[in-house]
Amino acid sequence: METATAQTATRQLADLPAPGGLPVVGNLLALRPERLHTQLEAWQAELGSPYRLKLGPQQVYVSADPEVLQTVLRDRPERYRRVHQIERCIAEMGSNGVFSVEGDAWRPQRRLVMEALNATHFRGFLPVIEKITARLLRHWQAAAAAGTVVDMSRDLMRFTVDVTTALAFGEDPNTMDNDGDVIQNHLAEVFPRLMARINAPVAYWRHVRLPADRRFDRSLAAIHAHVDRLIAAAHERLRAAPPGRAPGNVLESMLRASEQPGSQVNDAVVHANVMTLLLAGEDTTAHTLAWTLYFLAQHPHWQEQLHLKSREALGDAALPATLEQVRALDLLESAANEAQRLRPIAPVLFFEPNQDVVLDGVALKARTPLFFVLRPAMLDAAHFASPLEYRPDRWAPGHVVGTHNSRAFLQFGAGPRVCPGRHLAGVEVRMVLAMLMRNFRIELMVDPAAVREVLAFTMMPSEMPVRLHARAQAARIPA
Repeated sequence: METATAQTATRQLADLPAPGGLPVVGNLLALRPERLHTQLEAWQAELGSPYRLKLGPQQVYVSADPEVLQTVLRDRPERYRRVHQIERCIAEMGSNGVFSVEGDAWRPQRRLVMEALNATHFRGFLPVIEKITARLLRHWQAAAAAGTVVDMSRDLMRFTVDVTTALAFGEDPNTMDNDGDVIQNHLAEVFPRLMARINAPVAYWRHVRLPADRRFDRSLAAIHAHVDRLIAAAHERLRAAPPGRAPGNVLESMLRASEQPGSQVNDAVVHANVMTLLLAGEDTTAHTLAWTLYFLAQHPHWQEQLHLKSREALGDAALPATLEQVRALDLLESAANEAQRLRPIAPVLFFEPNQDVVLDGVALKARTPLFFVLRPAMLDAAHFASPLEYRPDRWAPGHVVGTHNSRAFLQFGAGPRVCPGRHLAGVEVRMVLAMLMRNFRIELMVDPAAVREVLAFTMMPSEMPVRLHARAQAARIPA
């Protein structure tokens, strides 16, 4: 494919096919934020790629071509950015951190977060993740013994909140054992409201607060208060620390960086990135695990394969305790990758050009919304053999299952702004799946067809009730 700078326009945006719509408003009233991805996929199947939407006076470029998306991701942040509504809405929340910030402000934040989440730190991270995984194991053992149905979405989100908070901020909130007004309940309010605001044609909430907006305001206030308390506690630890003591977590690293002469990291940047880490750490990994269990529950053969792989790596231990054990569990992360291929956590990505460009032969004005639909390419036999089958082994290094185009799998992005937390997410996925597959069989307690896809910034299952059946083999559980 030609580079964006070398392409010659062969079409205008208005030349692309578009779904039928109403006069003046076009397709605007047809869009439903919670199922936007399936609407875009259906129009792509009908119209091909690319096509356009008409949202009132605004026209939108929509593509399902992974190579076109690779071009956009490679040319960020200079030529392309996320649609400006994302940064605007997140900035209004007071959390314009490394995920959403654009322009010159992005680079110092990126350096800060990348260093804090560097894979060389994972050996030090592991005892914290092991402790929280062991707590989850005890919770699930009690549920299995009682025969109760587990709300997997709830449990997994609480697990990821605890891991993120403990690693990033040096405090374990133990939301697994604490019911009531826990921080996870407030975090769960954020993404659905954020998705609605990003897609709203008018920023009505600046003038009128609906009941959902008032709930959102209360949750956001609680999260900000929680973050302020975390920052205050980190300041106290740093003041009490002996001279030269290295920062003990992500937050302390941020605060130390903000103290350096000429630093572009101030208190507002620290607060925003604490919020970003809390939100991103809860949502994506938890939903990835939930969808993985959705498929494993339907494929007992793969449950057994992952059980054997976990026993081989762990021996008589109930969960991984060393980084070497975690690294031996490639097949478990492959199971999660395969779930994301079929049920992508990020099914749609939203960008816009910073200047006039030609993309895939289409002339586009600056700030034209660009919607990229990711799943069609991942379900295309041109990219993945037997694309509708759940086959974790297709991701195994050196294992040939036919066509496998990894460039069409963009769940962590690509280019300069590839997800900085992807390696940590992989460790969490391996830890939880190894513990679960080593110790239990899982049974989905609803018809799989009843589990709907709900888009709330990331794509989550509408429900994930699971019954756990304890394995007969005894396992050694950490204290």
